[in-house]
Amino acid sequence: MPVVLIEKQSAHITRVTLNRPERRNALTIELLTELTAAIDLASADPAQRILILRGAGQAFCTGLDLKEAADEKKAHATAEMVAKTLLAISQTRLITIAVVHGAAVAGGAGIMSACDFVVAAERTKIGYPEVRRGLVAGLVMTFLRRQVRERDIRELLLTSELIGAERARAMGLVNRVVPPNELESETKNITDAILEGAPDAVTNTKRLIEELWSTSVKEDVAVALRHHMQARESAEALEGIAAFNQKRAPSWSR
Repeated sequence: MPVVLIEKQSAHITRVTLNRPERRNALTIELLTELTAAIDLASADPAQRILILRGAGQAFCTGLDLKEAADEKKAHATAEMVAKTLLAISQTRLITIAVVHGAAVAGGAGIMSACDFVVAAERTKIGYPEVRRGLVAGLVMTFLRRQVRERDIRELLLTSELIGAERARAMGLVNRVVPPNELESETKNITDAILEGAPDAVTNTKRLIEELWSTSVKEDVAVALRHHMQARESAEALEGIAAFNQKRAPSWSR
């Protein structure tokens, strides 16, 4: 079964679903590769204007598959694919909408944050637990700093505590929070509004929002990737990932 499902929802809308429900859509190299390919495919179709990202099963995405991440030989490949995927989402000409439910955690919250819009189901949990695994949420920080106040960034990243959808909306991480059974209708409200705009004007407006920042997403991701890899190759990361996979508390040495 494919780990990413692609569906043309209408003449102008493509829906992409992360499809590893048995692993809460944890990110593997395979899934990230297929997700990036799906984004590129939709972007290449001139008729497409909107890309909707969803997760199958009980959660949107719970971040890196730490079983795969435990393989030191794959550390660089995984990090580079996360960076490539976040760039693909943020740089596509398409308007991107993350429709999240259950949990959007770590890399899953990063994918969410890279989208133009986020619609979240009530009771969704969102968070960045990287430091509890000995990691640095550098790639995610590229997008957080564009959306969230500095105090909130510090709280999210330094405490690693999960927050609810309403708190995430108040912070600026989420646009709209609705009951689970209203996710489809609320997403349609957004897509209908976007499609009312002139195609080139919408695309150019999205491009200008990016260009008005003092540094580009590409530049920020390059810096963030260096910091992420420094942490990824550390003894703390080895211990944090091992502890998670062994279902025990990590032992941080001092």
